[in-house]
Amino acid sequence: MTTTATTRKTPVKAAVASFMGSAVEYYDFFLFGSAAALIFPTVFFPSDNQAALVMSFATFGFAYIARPVGAVILGHFGDRIGRQKVLMFTLLLMGISTFTIGCLPGYEQIGWAAPALLVLCRLMQGLSAAGEQAGASSLTLEHAPDDRRSFYTSWTLTGTQGGQILAALIFIPVVALPDEIKYTWGWRVPFWLSAIVVLVAFFIRRTLHETPEFEQAKADGRIARMPLIPLLRDHWRDVLRVICCAFIAAVSTVFGNLAIAYGVEVGLNAAITLWLVVVANFVALGTQPLFGALADRIGRKPVFIYGALSSAAFMPFYMLSMGAGNEFVTFLLAVLTFSCGYAAANAVWPSFYGEMFSTRVRFSGMAIGTQLGFLMAGFAPSIVTALGGVQEGGWVVISVFTAVISLIATVSALTARESKGIPTAELGRESEKHEALAPAV
Repeated sequence: MTTTATTRKTPVKAAVASFMGSAVEYYDFFLFGSAAALIFPTVFFPSDNQAALVMSFATFGFAYIARPVGAVILGHFGDRIGRQKVLMFTLLLMGISTFTIGCLPGYEQIGWAAPALLVLCRLMQGLSAAGEQAGASSLTLEHAPDDRRSFYTSWTLTGTQGGQILAALIFIPVVALPDEIKYTWGWRVPFWLSAIVVLVAFFIRRTLHETPEFEQAKADGRIARMPLIPLLRDHWRDVLRVICCAFIAAVSTVFGNLAIAYGVEVGLNAAITLWLVVVANFVALGTQPLFGALADRIGRKPVFIYGALSSAAFMPFYMLSMGAGNEFVTFLLAVLTFSCGYAAANAVWPSFYGEMFSTRVRFSGMAIGTQLGFLMAGFAPSIVTALGGVQEGGWVVISVFTAVISLIATVSALTARESKGIPTAELGRESEKHEALAPAV
């Protein structure tokens, strides 16, 4: 890389912009998840029962159908025109779709058209989210110094925790409202408030320039006209590896959405279940950067694998504690499961996955690989609910499900090459045997 490109690296600014953008995006995204568990079965479906809850969780999963499509489209443009431009688009799309959800009429007003419109807005959210994490992670990774890439990129996912905290804090007073307010206009207010946080993040993100790695690749003529072609030709193994590793994200939806419904079923107050999410995510704001820094010292693989296996180990104890009547123990196990377990894998995957790919296909590789893997996360609530996971004794179903996806992620991670210590300009280049022959494919 040239000296000019190196002096333009702004890792702190990139990390802050990625944190804020991810916080806004996932405030909107997780807000939908909380509402799907506690509000939408009553507002958007004909009966408030187990079938309505399954259908409501299915609308949550529809975003994960849109994500692979969005990954191909946004990944293409992210690798063609730059990371920053695409990230501005994803931010605005998420804000518009979330605000619109707050304006939708319910089932009593327009019948089945209500959940249909809800699904349409959810698909827009999915398209936006498909590019957000991959783009923000690529941008931060390429701004970061070689020896601190995992630490700086961890702030992208720490931003998602901030978004989930904000969504839960705003939703807690909503669930405490009387039913005649909560199910009419009360639930809509958090969705309308997304307009404010989107504007704040928009003005922060628009000041960040393109990454020096991308600009250098552009200057050297290494920008692919169709990034999907060299990606699938040279990096198909890495894409498959990321898909399987990304199954671990289902732990987040189990913890943040499914466990809410299960906790209410076994007698926990709805507000308590939301506070479990808030506390665990708040602690993760501190643990995730630490896990990122640890991965810069000992490697990405051991930290990621620890996060996957510890998630499986702690989950049954956490679920059992919800019906035991000791809220302190439940909060403690929530922190252990999420903040000290899953947070390790969550903090490290932006660098772990991103470092598998070269600059010319990094956005596409991360976006497509993660979004296909995230399909498991999207439909985990509806799948596990249909299997009885939110009924009495459902902790067994939830625990087995978590163990299976954690094992898949662990085995996949074991097959990856350790990328700690490899210069950013050399990442993923060993897979591109054909680059010299077809640099502009």
